[in-house]
Amino acid sequence: MRTLPYALLPALALVALAAPARAAALPADVTAGQCIAGGGMIIISAVGDGSPWSKRCMGGVHDGQSVV
Repeated sequence: MRTLPYALLPALALVALAAPARAAALPADVTAGQCIAGGGMIIISAVGDGSPWSKRCMGGVHDGQSVV
């Protein structure tokens, strides 16, 4: 069984720490095309009577972001 070189462990840690920073850099709102191209689906929902519709991208790259 092969072991990982010691230099590889800090590199993997840096990649893991950089992932949340990249996620924070994503736009707050995405278009429907961006949602679908990123592997998500658009969920449209309404909360109560007369309230405006809410559109969210679920799954994929833009998970949880508003769809405009």
